[in-house]
Amino acid sequence: MQESEIIELFKKTGAYQQGHFKLSSGLHSGAYLQCALLLQNPVIAARLCGHLAEKIHPIEPDLVLGPAMGGIILAHETARALGANAIFTERDDTGAMALRRGFTVERDNKILITEDVLTTGKSVKEVIALLARQGIKPIGVAALVDRSAGKIDFGGIKHVSLIKLNIPVFKEKECPLCQEGIPIEKPGSRVQHRGR
Repeated sequence: MQESEIIELFKKTGAYQQGHFKLSSGLHSGAYLQCALLLQNPVIAARLCGHLAEKIHPIEPDLVLGPAMGGIILAHETARALGANAIFTERDDTGAMALRRGFTVERDNKILITEDVLTTGKSVKEVIALLARQGIKPIGVAALVDRSAGKIDFGGIKHVSLIKLNIPVFKEKECPLCQEGIPIEKPGSRVQHRGR
């Protein structure tokens, strides 16, 4: 599947949005990728995650882990394509990334982390830190979209994506869209918690 086909799927499903957005990272952008609109179709989700599974070869994870919310469907469908199990992390009452719902990991697990969109990689880095506290280093990171322009470093952990987009992001004080007075939307799923 070509990058142009995937971008066309984003546009056709309304998942590629233009405007003025505050991303989960706190950065501002003129474009937002609402992957939930793309992945609501199970056929599309399975197809894209099948391609993602092919792209991570020769990595052979036995567990695929996605941070909530964006990585959950990806973890499940990628795990299906790989013949692995899938779990997810979510934030606890303090806002820290945690394994909940009875999910556990073992030191000998070969873990692949999935995410829908990488901008700063914050959620993935939090998952990596969570695993590190248990003595585990994931074997890879796989994302639908890398919009970081290749700037993210996961401490030497291999990472792949189906598409790479160079969509400019801005700190609030430097945002030209703010300076133009364009109303801002905050579509991301990350909730701010006290003490963070």
